Amino acid sequence: MKPALHFLAPLITVALCAALLAHGPIAQLDHYHDFADQSVLLTIPHAADVLSNIAFALVAGWGLLRLWPARRHAALAAGWHGYLLFLVGLALTALGSSFYHLAPDNARLVFDRLPIALACAGLIAAVRAESLAYDSSRRDAIALALIGVASVAWWAWTDRAGAGDLRPYLLLQGLPLILIPLWQGVYKAPKADRIAFGAALLLYVLAKAAEVNDHALLAQLGVVSGHTLKHLLAAAAAGLIVARLVRRTVVQPASRLHAAPAVAS
Repeated sequence: MKPALHFLAPLITVALCAALLAHGPIAQLDHYHDFADQSVLLTIPHAADVLSNIAFALVAGWGLLRLWPARRHAALAAGWHGYLLFLVGLALTALGSSFYHLAPDNARLVFDRLPIALACAGLIAAVRAESLAYDSSRRDAIALALIGVASVAWWAWTDRAGAGDLRPYLLLQGLPLILIPLWQGVYKAPKADRIAFGAALLLYVLAKAAEVNDHALLAQLGVVSGHTLKHLLAAAAAGLIVARLVRRTVVQPASRLHAAPAVAS
């Protein structure tokens, strides 16, 4: 491998940071809380947007139940702390997003965005540790979790000052879409991993597109809004990743269950 490829991910990250600094603050869209879903079910307002978060809870529960017992498996150990943060972020997303959508406002939005930031941080930490073969998953997960918290705290603080700035939060959401396929391509991840993670990232992009077209999709489809679809597509994306991780533990030889991850000095 060409040594220059090792520096590609940090260079891209620095370039994106520089571009966002040059761009200036990115404010939240006007009428952000004006969601298309106005359904009510058993006194639950915005019922479809609220109840669709059950999908995140199901994926998180499945992942924790299946992967926690195999956390020392050779196929998981290197990135486990990152994947654990990802799964915890999913579980908290189910709670935080439900709480937010019951009565959407900026104060509740913190509880929606924070778990999403943690889930993104966990994926970055896990795939980086696996790709670079460094025993850094725990350290990276802690550092990136703190960055995730800081990104949401920055938005909340600037919002209270009258001009909310989403740049750090948007950067953390965007980096997995670039760095994960980059790392997996450069460091020759198994083809099955690249397909599963690639499909998951594509679903997440579709989820964001559905979010932007919230009202238009409800008008077109008549039964489901774009934001509800966003929740379902994002949960499906997470499900693809969990399914691939579960599959890893099935196809790896049982004798390697407690093998230590490869560590590069």
